[in-house]
Amino acid sequence: MYGMDGYPAVIDSDSTKQQERHYYLLSELQTLVKDLPSSFQQRLSYNTLSDLALALIDGTVYEIVQGLLDIQHLTEKNLYNQRQKLHCEHQALKQDLLRKHKDALLTCKPHNLALLKSNQQAELEMLEMRVREEQQMMDKKIVAEIDQKVLDQQNTLEKAGVPGFYVTTNPQELIMQINLLELMLKLQQKESQPGLQ
Repeated sequence: MYGMDGYPAVIDSDSTKQQERHYYLLSELQTLVKDLPSSFQQRLSYNTLSDLALALIDGTVYEIVQGLLDIQHLTEKNLYNQRQKLHCEHQALKQDLLRKHKDALLTCKPHNLALLKSNQQAELEMLEMRVREEQQMMDKKIVAEIDQKVLDQQNTLEKAGVPGFYVTTNPQELIMQINLLELMLKLQQKESQPGLQ
């Protein structure tokens, strides 16, 4: 085979393999997109899917996504453990207070009983208010940390050149990014199962 310049044409097998891989990935993405709600299917143009397939060719993006998922899972586990620890501490405080109240009631003189019960009720309400405030603070911390992880993930994927990823807090865009991640994960899972390609 000769090129237009009269010299033998060189067929680049790496380039051909990349084109074949791109076509395969694009075809698979087009099939997977059909499982998404129609409103998202409409937003995923052929060009977007083609760009996504190009980004996935060498497998680096899969590794990045897996790394981000590992970090996310560790973060979620750590936050869950922190919340559980706080919950256990609160339970212990309440049990100690109730035990202290019970002991005080056993040794209380009858004429002081009404005052003691009133003071104990106030003490219990104060503890419950403290518990609620600490739980709300913990929940706000958890939400802030998860929000930061989302921003980190968006930033990382944007820098890796994955189409559709950029830093945003827009709920519709976040859902689109989640759908893109799902597509990548499903495709990665399909590729990791030999014989299903």
